[in-house]
Amino acid sequence: MHVFGSLLTLTDAGLFCPPGGFHVDPWAPVRRAVVTHGHADHARRGSEAYLGARAGRDVLRVRLGEDARLEEMDWGERRTVGEVTVSFHPAGHILGSAQIRIEHRGRVAVVTGDYKRHDDPTVTPFEPLRCDALLTESTFGLPVFRWPDPAVELQELNRWWRENREAGRTSIVYAYSLGKAQRVLAGLDPGIGPILVHGAVETLLPAYRAAGVDLPPVQRATRETAKAHRGAALVVAPPSASGTPWVRKFSPSTSAFASGWMAIRGFRRRRAGDRGFVLSDHVDWADLLRTVQDSEASEVGVTHGYAEVVARFLREERGLDARALPTRFRGESLDGEGESADGEREAAEDEPRTSGTEENRETGA
Repeated sequence: MHVFGSLLTLTDAGLFCPPGGFHVDPWAPVRRAVVTHGHADHARRGSEAYLGARAGRDVLRVRLGEDARLEEMDWGERRTVGEVTVSFHPAGHILGSAQIRIEHRGRVAVVTGDYKRHDDPTVTPFEPLRCDALLTESTFGLPVFRWPDPAVELQELNRWWRENREAGRTSIVYAYSLGKAQRVLAGLDPGIGPILVHGAVETLLPAYRAAGVDLPPVQRATRETAKAHRGAALVVAPPSASGTPWVRKFSPSTSAFASGWMAIRGFRRRRAGDRGFVLSDHVDWADLLRTVQDSEASEVGVTHGYAEVVARFLREERGLDARALPTRFRGESLDGEGESADGEREAAEDEPRTSGTEENRETGA
């Protein structure tokens, strides 16, 4: 299936660039993969060679393994791959997340990967790019998804934690272990009390600290630390830990979810959390449309989430050549950390999974 003429096409292994001889975020092992970021539905093990942004190197190593053949490029550096010129540009989604710019015979296509444009001290800010053809995600591609000021949401989270401590309850915040968890941690006030983290979150903290991201001191969430800080601590854990025996060690506790889905009251009711904080690592409706406008692209491909809705709006209201593209992934899931089409999800357990297996899938709602 052709996406943008002969420049990009959709194959059984995912998005393929014929003149470059590489796949972008392939769904299956391929000869050469160019990857946008380290979430497991974008960076999958088994390919012969990988090319990624240097800023995301440590995260990619966790996902792909130390034995993976990984080449890195600096932001804005240009490299000839086959018959095309490739460069990486900040996407603002998680640490090292990139947009991929592909130029061939004067024509430019940009694959955004996952991205956001709201302030986040844990990432390099999104860089608007001009192109002829844009492939954008649309995980939250409905007008109802408009993000509040993240600084205000984090202030409210700290206030909630402080109130819980005064009431003698441990606070548990469920946030995806790669990206969202670090964003939450960066916004916490360590003066309120001790901060504990699930093992899956702890595994990824060294990559952020090595990149110079300012994160507060934390302790591993174990039975011992849960007991020592009962009623005072805030615990950051992946959503898949919710409702599992792992949580019982923190009783009495109260919980909250940090996600873009929390913008919708009905989604909040579906979870057992006592609070919801609207904090997303994906672009909202307004910034999605702003990104399309900033790109000045005449062709737009839309994938993940509400792709059909966004493509139809761009055709009918903006007069663009836009269409939805299929994917094997459902994107952000309220119930799992980025489900694939077969419904596999990350397992919740004390020990982090760093093998990049199907159980470790997440995309950072």
